[in-house]
Amino acid sequence: MQLNPYLFYNDNCEAAFKFYEKVLGAKIEALIRAEEAPADMKPGPGREKLIMHARMSIDGQFLMASDSPPEHFHKPQGFSVSLTIKDPVEAERKFNALAEGGSLNMPFGKTFFSKGFGMCIDQFGIPWMVNSPLEGM
Repeated sequence: MQLNPYLFYNDNCEAAFKFYEKVLGAKIEALIRAEEAPADMKPGPGREKLIMHARMSIDGQFLMASDSPPEHFHKPQGFSVSLTIKDPVEAERKFNALAEGGSLNMPFGKTFFSKGFGMCIDQFGIPWMVNSPLEGM
């Protein structure tokens, strides 16, 4: 069994995935546009170039997403995408990149359970937690 987060974006999925590819060292494996759908699933006017399905790999893990139809989009809440990175310097670098242009919930710093931990919402509205755990955690 495999568990993968699937995120819904407000018409900025492609920009988000290209950003994650750059700052997380991820690899986009699929970016399927709405215009590529079968004839009976064609998008509304102006939505042809939006993303119907995207998939990226990050160190052997997968993140999937799409642009949500406007009538179905809800601001992300009640979850965070969590990254665990052994090296605290690398964890902080990736955290700062994700937080740029977004907002901080908890600045990256040492905690009782980690060498570094932070929480942010990226510029695309996605909540993230980045953790560099203590040895044995």
